[in-house]
Amino acid sequence: MLNKKFGFYATVALAGSVFLAGCGDDAANEEGGGGAAEPEFISVLTGGTTGTYYPLGGAMATIIENETGIDTTAEVSQASAANMTSLADGTGEIAFVQTDTAFYASEGSNMFEGEVIDSVSAIGALYPETIQIVTTEGSGITAFEDLAGKSVSVGAPGSGTYINAEQLLEIHGMTMDDIDAQNLDFGESQESLQSGQIDAAFITAGTPTGAVESLSATADVNIVPVAADKAAELIEKYPYYAEDVVPSGTYGLTEEVPTVSVLAMLVVQNDISEDTVYDITKAIYENTDQIQHAKAEFIKAETALDGIGIDIHPGAQRYFDEVNQ
Repeated sequence: MLNKKFGFYATVALAGSVFLAGCGDDAANEEGGGGAAEPEFISVLTGGTTGTYYPLGGAMATIIENETGIDTTAEVSQASAANMTSLADGTGEIAFVQTDTAFYASEGSNMFEGEVIDSVSAIGALYPETIQIVTTEGSGITAFEDLAGKSVSVGAPGSGTYINAEQLLEIHGMTMDDIDAQNLDFGESQESLQSGQIDAAFITAGTPTGAVESLSATADVNIVPVAADKAAELIEKYPYYAEDVVPSGTYGLTEEVPTVSVLAMLVVQNDISEDTVYDITKAIYENTDQIQHAKAEFIKAETALDGIGIDIHPGAQRYFDEVNQ
């Protein structure tokens, strides 16, 4: 099992068991959904409490429950890679994941080497997941090359953040051996930066990120820029990246900082029925005004299929075909 292989998924305490309705359900047999499951409970796997997935997941769980009548809860998890594994294992129904991580899972590469996950499909893209190389003013780190020899948090081994860090180091002619790599989650990174135990941290999340906001309350935060030529080189080799910025004013920054991003997306178990996933997709993309987070403005039906490198669930595809005509 992938989760045993990597050992990085913290057991999620579910609020209830998942019961599957009979295959003869008439609604499930409509629109090509015959034989698919109708869940009585949905668990939305998010990330840590100091990241962006968790507050968004909580808002989406409320929307799904209100609009579909299905009991839905948001669960804390170790984010992208762990979430793909958990959906494959049947310990969740919907999950947040980076688009690059979902792609790796679909082809069995990087952290999923030799372990293809083909039981999960996309609902849709959400917003840019900005790669933030976070440090403090007192660290003396102002450029990417300054990370050499420093103590740097790179996320859990095999996580989406870890792979992002690895690929950015590669583009700059470095490897994990050139830094003192620390495998910390976002909350641990914040605490370690605050106490001076580490010099910098890679954090891949929508801005503003809770952990970095908390850090900025006690220290002057700097974001290490990714130079335009290095961003272009990265995108040429790994086309799921895009140019991005951390806006001026975020974390008290006095000017915007250039960097790169991947996309956050929602994925779902393939065996959830077409009608159910249609209803869930419609609920989320038509009620973004109920999501009290800065990233809600990016969640739009017209861009929901951008950057998706895996199959779209038929229910989600039906919804987007209807509204994007």
